[in-house]
Amino acid sequence: MKKTLVLGASDNPARYSFRAAHMLKNHGHEVVLVGIRKGEVAGMAIHTDRPQAQDIDTVTLYVGPQNQPGWYDYILSLQPKRILFNPGTENPELERLAHERGIQTEEACTLVLLSIGQY
Repeated sequence: MKKTLVLGASDNPARYSFRAAHMLKNHGHEVVLVGIRKGEVAGMAIHTDRPQAQDIDTVTLYVGPQNQPGWYDYILSLQPKRILFNPGTENPELERLAHERGIQTEEACTLVLLSIGQY
C-alpha cells in the first residue's frame, strides 16, 4: 500500500479531495490529509499545519497551480516517491523542481487510477 498525502483536503463532500480520501482509505492506503480548514474525512483529521509525515509514497495535489508556490518547500521536504497532479493542478515549475530531486511526477486523476487498479 502507498502512504499518500492529500494536499488540499476538504470535508466538503462535493470536492474531489473528499472523494479521493475516502477512496484511498477504502483501497487500504494510509492517508494523511492536509488542508486550509480543520475538519474530518472518513474518520481522519485534516491537518492545517504542515506535518512532517514520514515515508510518503505519493503526494496527490488538489491545490491549483496559483496556490502551490507556498507549498513547494513542504512538498519537496517530504521526499515523496511521486507527486500526482490531478486535473487542474498541473504545474511545470513544480514538476521541474521535483524531477531535479528525483521525484517522479504524473498528471493523472487519483480517482481514475484507483478505479482502474493503476494507483
